[in-house]
Amino acid sequence: MLHIYLGTMEKAIYHPPVYFDNSYEDSWLVNPLGREMIEDVDRSHVISAHLIDSPALGPISPKALSGGVKTLLLLAFDESGAVFNASACGDNCALWILKIAEEKELTINLRHIMNFGEKPFSLEILNTHTVIHTMNEFVEIAGDYV
Repeated sequence: MLHIYLGTMEKAIYHPPVYFDNSYEDSWLVNPLGREMIEDVDRSHVISAHLIDSPALGPISPKALSGGVKTLLLLAFDESGAVFNASACGDNCALWILKIAEEKELTINLRHIMNFGEKPFSLEILNTHTVIHTMNEFVEIAGDYV
């Protein structure tokens, strides 16, 4: 299940891309889920753990991936127990966050109202310990915290 703390959260990793640059593992990039997220969000193709083909930038290293993809990779694969500020992601990452949370308990920090789409979902707002299922419910609660 996805658990979200809204607003400033003490000890959350505020800028996940820097954390990623100093902690990612090669296996994350060649994992099928990692490859799929990179293809979808950055429209880039993983050649190897050290080389990614970006249509906009050409051949790049993993450190040149977008902040959104870096944050998604951390959410999916980092085992440190850290909570990441998912506001480093755009709305194009929202469905990936929900997908990752289907596979494991996932806690994120959000400092904006992310668009999780129109399909029903389940997540817990940690500020109020409320489980919600729609964007309308999310907006109603999130507006008080972000």
